[in-house]
Amino acid sequence: MLFYGISALRAVIEMLGLCLIGQAVLYVLCGASRERNVIYRFFDLLTRPPRQLISWLIMRPLASPATAGFTLLVLFILWIALAWLRNAI
Repeated sequence: MLFYGISALRAVIEMLGLCLIGQAVLYVLCGASRERNVIYRFFDLLTRPPRQLISWLIMRPLASPATAGFTLLVLFILWIALAWLRNAI
């Protein structure tokens, strides 16, 4: 049962990481009109909680692109750690 819980958590973290990457691509492609893009707003809605948590932990403003990059790094480290943990059980 623990194996499936770890796998599910890893899938959620993977989805959040892919949403952050998609949001970054739309940030580059759409430019200033990105706030009108429905997909960008959807990705922003999904990734806002982890970005807020990371910005609270590192004491930086939420809108900083560095915060999004650091959030992606933390999600990647968690994803790798959960893969290791899943294989260890």
